[in-house]
Amino acid sequence: MGKRLITLAAPLVVAALVAAGCGGGDDNSSGSSGNNSNASNSSSTSSTTSTTSSAASGGGGGSTIKLGADPGGALKFDKTQLTAKAGNVTIDFDNPSQTPHAVEVEGNGLEEKKTDTITGSSAKLTLGKLKPGKYEFYCPVPGHKQAGMKGTLTVS
Repeated sequence: MGKRLITLAAPLVVAALVAAGCGGGDDNSSGSSGNNSNASNSSSTSSTTSTTSSAASGGGGGSTIKLGADPGGALKFDKTQLTAKAGNVTIDFDNPSQTPHAVEVEGNGLEEKKTDTITGSSAKLTLGKLKPGKYEFYCPVPGHKQAGMKGTLTVS
């Protein structure tokens, strides 16, 4: 019976830990060198800033930024200002809504890079090695950028 209880309880414990880690209010992202970093951070103010953490892996690391689309389907991101340190930068984008969204980044010599357009899922955008400066991020779905679904990534 004890083994069966552990087998049944383990998925619940994992789900609780995932839910606790994805709570709103903390816009700081943890560094990640893996491919499974997903989060949804909703905010009633679209002018919040996200800072990044460097990955603690041996060779050079990098920064991972978490960015989310509005869970209710509105044409806005959860942040309009992102920051990262110069070097390898990745954006973990989460779109929990059924409204199609994507993320595209350009500027400061960066050739346009974008995610696939997604609904109800997450995507990772590896920008590569960024130099200090300002970059624009936006949703490339027709009409979304014009509706205000855009922001600035500042790399220092």
